[in-house]
Amino acid sequence: MINDTIAAIATAVGEGSIAVVRVSGPDAVANVEAIFSSNEKLTEAASHTVHYGYIVDRKTREKVEEVLVTVMRAPRSFTMEDVVEISTHGGVIAVKRVMDLLLESDIRLAEPGEFTKRAFLNGRIDLSQAEAVIDLIRSKSERAFSVALKQVQGNLSKQIEEQRYTLLETMAHIEVNIDYPEHDVESMTSAFIREKCSSVMDAIEKLLKTANEGKILREGIVTAIVGRPNVGKSSLLNALAKESKAIVTDIPGTTRDVIEEFITINGIPLKLLDTAGIRDTADVVEKIGVERSKNALEEADLVILVLNQNEPLHEDDIQLMEQIKSRQVIVVLNKMDLPQNLNMDQIESRFDAQHIVKMSVKEQEGLDALEEAIAAIFFTGGIEANDLTYVSNVRHIALLKKAIVSLQDAIQATEEHIPIDLIQIDVRLAWEHLGEIIGEAVGDSLIDQIFSQFCLGK
Repeated sequence: MINDTIAAIATAVGEGSIAVVRVSGPDAVANVEAIFSSNEKLTEAASHTVHYGYIVDRKTREKVEEVLVTVMRAPRSFTMEDVVEISTHGGVIAVKRVMDLLLESDIRLAEPGEFTKRAFLNGRIDLSQAEAVIDLIRSKSERAFSVALKQVQGNLSKQIEEQRYTLLETMAHIEVNIDYPEHDVESMTSAFIREKCSSVMDAIEKLLKTANEGKILREGIVTAIVGRPNVGKSSLLNALAKESKAIVTDIPGTTRDVIEEFITINGIPLKLLDTAGIRDTADVVEKIGVERSKNALEEADLVILVLNQNEPLHEDDIQLMEQIKSRQVIVVLNKMDLPQNLNMDQIESRFDAQHIVKMSVKEQEGLDALEEAIAAIFFTGGIEANDLTYVSNVRHIALLKKAIVSLQDAIQATEEHIPIDLIQIDVRLAWEHLGEIIGEAVGDSLIDQIFSQFCLGK
């Protein structure tokens, strides 16, 4: 049982039209009423009602702020406790005054993510739904938001529960055969165990097929734009971002550092890194920029190599192509509005033709082809548009893989004619690994670590 009452600012700190202070716990209503002046008593207010009044100093009864107070009674609230939300004028001072008065009472400042943690501990949501709340907040694209929302609503939890139920049924049949062998019950044959374990494995593997795409939706694709100086890297960044983020000049070596920009292409979030032109240079500052470009290249999920198709390949181009040819690469042949003087054989011998895009960044031609090439690399199209149950959380992926290993062990044990009471150990392990995803039998330290990633007030 949770016996204390907590409070935190639930909106971003700074100037705005309104700010919201959230209070949750057994004494939430009484504590807010102690500093609230209105014609109505909050302690007598019905659930899900809004009340106009003033926050007042507890001692002097001086009016501190004009507010709207929303009362939500347990269990019909996010935390399943009594919750009061105080809507104040936006700005730092107004909300600080309200928070100071609340913390003078028995209310304490909430820890990061503590409201969502209470929703989990009180049984309103499971752990996978709670983790999806973080993804919802951090979504960088419409598609990522939709995926996170489906998980908050319990799509993943439902599928995990279905597979756990299948394993629970299997374990129950094993127990019956172990404890009551003289009874006329369904024979727990090795074939039956294999069938059930294989069925669960198929379902888990279907989820894991979405893991790469889910991770991309969740975290975005780190994309390094590389090439020699003055081939159009910064112009390409500006064209994709649809605004002038990088300085563009005819002077080689203009970009001296790595420039970052988040964009969305076909629903896919990309973290674009515009790098300094990679070349040998005596300039000390440019040399530092080139080193940073090389580091960004190592960390990138996708490399966009920009070449000037109006010029023959330079030795620096060839070295760079050799360096990245084993990576996920899209080659952009820029300046297609000018005559082609590039030997295509040297490029097509190293890279897939589907990943070579001709463009004129200056004329804004070829951007659609580049976007389609990026989507084709990372999204296979094997997932239906209405199937939004993507697995993206690293913890979930690891547990799903552990469950598969346990199921494989169980199947192998049946083939080796191991006694079924020993096979049950592997089946139970798989059931427990799936349970950890939704928060069954997880340790306090893991729970604290997960919710510490949340912001205050969530």
